[in-house]
Amino acid sequence: MPVNFLSEDQKAGYGNYYGELTKEKLARYFHLDDFDRMNISEKRGDHNRLGYAVLLCTVRYLGRFPDLTTIIPGAVIDFLAEQLHIESGSEKVNIYNSGKQRRQHTDEIIKIYGYTEFTDTCVALSLTRWLYSLCWTGTSRPGILFERCTGWLLSHKVLLPGYSVLERYIARLRSRVENRLWYSLAACIDASQAQRLLELLSVPAGSRYSLLDQLRTGPTKVNVTSLVQAIGRLQTIRNLGVTLPAITPVSDTRIAALARYASTAKTTALQRLPEKRKLATLVAFSCCMEATAQDDALELLEALLRDLFNEAVQADKRNRQRTLKDLDRAAEILAKACRMILDDKLPDTDVRDNIFNIIPEDVLKHAVNNVTSLIRPVNNVYFNELDAKFKTVRRFLPDLLSRIHFEGNASAEALIEALCWIEVNLKKKKTDNDAPREIINKPWQQHVIRRDGSIDFHAYTFCALKELQLTLKKRDIYVNPSWRYADPRTGLIEGKEWEAMRPVICRSLGLSSAPGATLSAIATELDSTYRDVLDRLPENPAVRFAENGDKTELILSPLDAIEETPSLIALRQRVADMLPRVDLPELILEIDARTHFTGAFTHSSEQSSRVSDLNISICAMLMAEACNTGPEPFIRNDVAALKRDRLTWTDSNYIRDETIRAANAILDAAIQQLRREGYPVLDSDVEKLSPLQCGHINMQGRYSFTVPESVSKGELRAFNEKA
Repeated sequence: MPVNFLSEDQKAGYGNYYGELTKEKLARYFHLDDFDRMNISEKRGDHNRLGYAVLLCTVRYLGRFPDLTTIIPGAVIDFLAEQLHIESGSEKVNIYNSGKQRRQHTDEIIKIYGYTEFTDTCVALSLTRWLYSLCWTGTSRPGILFERCTGWLLSHKVLLPGYSVLERYIARLRSRVENRLWYSLAACIDASQAQRLLELLSVPAGSRYSLLDQLRTGPTKVNVTSLVQAIGRLQTIRNLGVTLPAITPVSDTRIAALARYASTAKTTALQRLPEKRKLATLVAFSCCMEATAQDDALELLEALLRDLFNEAVQADKRNRQRTLKDLDRAAEILAKACRMILDDKLPDTDVRDNIFNIIPEDVLKHAVNNVTSLIRPVNNVYFNELDAKFKTVRRFLPDLLSRIHFEGNASAEALIEALCWIEVNLKKKKTDNDAPREIINKPWQQHVIRRDGSIDFHAYTFCALKELQLTLKKRDIYVNPSWRYADPRTGLIEGKEWEAMRPVICRSLGLSSAPGATLSAIATELDSTYRDVLDRLPENPAVRFAENGDKTELILSPLDAIEETPSLIALRQRVADMLPRVDLPELILEIDARTHFTGAFTHSSEQSSRVSDLNISICAMLMAEACNTGPEPFIRNDVAALKRDRLTWTDSNYIRDETIRAANAILDAAIQQLRREGYPVLDSDVEKLSPLQCGHINMQGRYSFTVPESVSKGELRAFNEKA
């Protein structure tokens, strides 16, 4: 990996005063408590006391002592001088810098406050173990690891080394982790499996694409042929025969990262990799690709079933449109007959004769038959229209049931039994009559169960497929392995696997593998909090106890509503008046054109993108996630940036927590620039308008602001352009 991975901003901000010092930071890092004041008061002269305070608070904030070239912000000097009641703070600091007390005071602060040098053996051991665990279990980029290392050193009172020292240290350790990862994965396969994996990189005769390219290309069309090909692709991946041991030291996160690289890199780039890394990458690809292929097949199945049942509804509507005239004529005849029946002037004995005199009996019977055939029940399942599509279902059903093994919770057991029965009877000319009947709900009973009690196989199949469609949505049925349709309980680690991974996981979380001390501290805190609440109960009017029969109930008074401030009401109305009448996707693209926030979404391999219109793909996936619709509504085969495989590739390689945080940082910077240019943006109003404060981009209300008159007249410009 590259050694020089730090950005210029990271270099400039490392161990230096960089950026604006807010009041919160001054209060947190530069406040002098009683112990600080006691140590400072022992120094002779205001210049020594203020200089000592500057050294102490700087090392507390930056992690290193300032040298003579370090520029101390005036806000820091004034804040400390005010606490020490010293005037002319800047002059006193200059006098202190020209003196000879800096080294003595530095040694004293290190001793009194417990600071440690980076070269200390204990620091090296603890930091290496902690960082090694992070690298082994996660996929953080080097820049993120650098920030986390800096935070660890600050929290453990370790003096920061030069940034190049820490940079080389992270690069060496990350390289060790990657080498161990490659060797561990390559050792999981034998020679024959390695040969089969290497053959994936070769191009078969008569083809322009390697076997790897064919396997990692998912389905793009929703039809039966694509589903059959997707199931065949799944079986081809299984035939590679590569499986990892049940207990493997390699984390799933690292395996998934290698698999993502294999899914996106060019075949020639994979061929040029070192042998161990190449094998490890292909092993990770084959292990993860089965889950991906299975998800693609089930996602396509869901889309196909949705289209199948929707087309049946539309076909029924078209048929009813064609028969409306017949229904009207039959209804008119029956209405005449009913009026005569309801006429109380006619004797009951003459009703039939009077009806048949006006309406012949055969005409009345024909009208009744027409109405009976044309009416639809309220919960119609459109079986007649579905039955016409049974040949379509029969094309994919055998492969689906034989190659995708469904599992489920207790509520899905009947469906799984039904699918197994269908698989057994699918090839029989005469089906058995022992089908599980628990899945046959009331709307399907009249179609599935014949008058003689036998089962209509076609109707039973469509009943099971409808139930499968609903159960997949509820995740009551699942497959393994899978990313999207897996058992939610699969992620739980237990038994020997947990015992093997517990030390690494605990170190990465900063916890002890022995839970006694941690649980004891939590128990003590809980007990203390409980006693504090109990002591305040008699004086708390919002909490009271009431007797209800033989029980004592706790009653909490509802909180008073916080009235909206006039500025918030005006802001909301101003925003509503300013927002253009445009679709949300257009608005997101407009925001990107002004802020270029999609530039923060980098490829997982840290390489620059070579595709065009990447910002469109990123905005589409952000919309899909923010609106909770999935990528389906955004897929367009006539636009390269919105094709299914392009959106899937973008989601796999660009949409990550760190890239979303980076994009939020760009939008935050844009808001700060708006403030500097005169936009009245209030933090309290932004917080109330936005349900999310961090972590994810909220497309509907993440940032709201008013504008000055010059901008409201149309003089808008991109935030990165100079006035």
